[in-house]
Amino acid sequence: MKTQIIQIGNSQGVRIPKVLLEESHISGEVDVELHPEGILIRNAHGPRSGWDEAFKTAEDDGASPADGPANTFDKKEWQW
Repeated sequence: MKTQIIQIGNSQGVRIPKVLLEESHISGEVDVELHPEGILIRNAHGPRSGWDEAFKTAEDDGASPADGPANTFDKKEWQW
């Protein structure tokens, strides 16, 4: 798909066809990076995006602290 660079105020820009935006799920704020082959545009991710998934609690994965100690140290040496 071809498009042209256009004048937007004192800057220049590229019109991205709606079909490409819908298929790539790009919207709102984006990151723009310069690469040897051209310019990469992708959704901007916040500094803590993905943390919810990475730090699921024991309740989220079905385990329960009420199940008791998980290893021999917890069973014999740790003072509960």
